[in-house]
Formats: sequence, structure tokens, C-alpha cells
Amino acid sequence: MPQIVITGASGVLGSAVYNAFQSYGKESVIGLAHSRPASHLIQLDLLDGDRVEDLVNRLSIGDGDWIIHCAAERRPDIAEKDTQRCLNLNVSVPANLARLSALRRFTIIHISTDYVFDGTSPPYSPNDETNPLQFYGRTKRDGERAGLRTAGSKFIVIRVPILYGPTPSNADTAVNILLDVVQDQSGKKYTMDHFAIRYPTNVLDIAGFLVRLRDLGRPLPSIIHYSAGEPFTKYEMCLVFARILGFPHEHILPQVKPPQGIAPSFVIQEIAHCLLRMFEDETPRPFNTQLNVVETEQLFDGSGLESLGWNGFEEWWAKHLRAREVL
Repeated sequence: MPQIVITGASGVLGSAVYNAFQSYGKESVIGLAHSRPASHLIQLDLLDGDRVEDLVNRLSIGDGDWIIHCAAERRPDIAEKDTQRCLNLNVSVPANLARLSALRRFTIIHISTDYVFDGTSPPYSPNDETNPLQFYGRTKRDGERAGLRTAGSKFIVIRVPILYGPTPSNADTAVNILLDVVQDQSGKKYTMDHFAIRYPTNVLDIAGFLVRLRDLGRPLPSIIHYSAGEPFTKYEMCLVFARILGFPHEHILPQVKPPQGIAPSFVIQEIAHCLLRMFEDETPRPFNTQLNVVETEQLFDGSGLESLGWNGFEEWWAKHLRAREVL
């Protein structure tokens, strides 16, 4: 039976991917985890290259199998505080997986980010030039390059934007944490970015897309973009949550101007060259890294399968919070 191996299977995206392929039911599904192990997952430190190779050999992962690589350091602010660990996770690990792919002929589905772009000219197509603004984005770009440039490897990059979805803790994603901001009625004031454009995308939608991609049975390009289509600033996401929960939001103040007093005329011409400083940390973010998904949709032409199939942001959250009896 073909095998699907998911790294980071205890994380927000990895657990959604693991569950989606378990429900798919056509293949053997193996989940790997390190920091949050569970009884149904194999505990493995991906930084231990020898143990990774031993596992690949022991499971006989080979031609026709997929390793979906969800594990990464995904927090830009943490990446800049522990640069060596971030380099190891985001560059060295995919490089080692690509080396093993070349030896064993399995396919790597490598989850990457829209932050490999600088935001100067959205929407970005898969083959557009990358130019990340911060250390995190550079490590993700370098991880892509390490895999794609490994001779003989079957390495496919899937870029996705900011994520949300079911999580053990709201702190697990930069979107879910905004629920805590909205619900904090203690009198504390928050300054929330109302300048940078985001395209929040549900991990359940990405997981379903990967199942359909597997089911497609067609040759895949080396870089694929997946994204929901609704633009929001973080402040606008907070307004959505306030509306759903019925909470006041006067304690959340919109940051509507670009930093450092940049003139509007400059913003119009050079907006994405700004290094945005978000309210929660001092790590620079790009203005708008919207991913162009036209080529992704074209992959499914004539297949009879849904292509992107993403949930509306407010609609999903209203249903999800109602099911959790938050409302």
C-alpha cells in the first residue's frame, strides 16, 4: 500500500493533513512529531539526520510514496531570536529530505510560505522572483532552494499564506490569537495593524487540497501556490471576531499608517518596501504577498475534482465558534 508520511503531525497544519489523509483511507498514513508527541504518532527529531534516514529505510519509503513536510519554525519573531535552530529546521532538514528523496525516489511535498516574497508586486506567480524581507522568509526560501536544487530529488514546494483553523490553543496561530485580543475586556488597549494585507487560509482547506492533489494522479509542477481569496488586515479580522462574538472592540486601535512617517505618495509607489512592525513583535513583514493561484486551478482542469475549495473566513469562524459553544 502506498504511504503518506507527515512531518510535524502534531502541529496545526500537520494534524489537519494527517486527519485528512486518514479519512481519505486509500493509503497508509504515518505521522511524525517531536515536541508534542502523541500515541498515534512516531516521535522523531528531524534534526537527527541519521535517525531520519534509518526511519525512511525501515519504513521502506520509496517510489510512489509522499513525505508531506509540515514541520518548520514558522514564527518570524522566534526565528530571529534563535537563528541557528531556525536554519537547522527550515534549511538543513528539507535539504536532508531531498537527499533521501534522490536516493529512495519518494516525493517530498514541502510546505513553504508567501513570506519568500517582498510584497512589491502582488499577486505572485510560482516562478516570480523571491526576495524575503526578514530572516524567517530567507530560511524558507533557502529551504526551497536546497530541495529544488538537489539532483535527482522529487521535491515539490507548496506555498501558503497566514494560517488559521482548529488549534489546542489560540496562541498556535497568528490569526487564532486575535480571538484572545477581542475577548480581553480588561481595559487593556491593543494597537492592531490595519495596513498590511493578509489572505488567511484554513488548515482544513489546505489538507483537503493536498488529498485532492494526491488523487489527481498527474505530473505536478515544482512550485504550487494555495491560498484563500479574501483579503483582510489584522484589524479587520478582529472586527470579524467582534461581530461574531458580540463583543465591543473599542480597546483595539487600528494602525492605519505605514511606519516611520512615510508619505502617502511614497506608499503608493513603493509600498511594499516598507518593513512593517506588527503589534506583537518587532519583526518586519511585507505589505501584500498575495499568491496567484491561477496555475493551481488549471492543474485540475478536466479532472472532475474541486481545485481550491476554500472556506469563507467569517462563515467558517461563525460555525466553528458556535460548535465550540463560544457564542
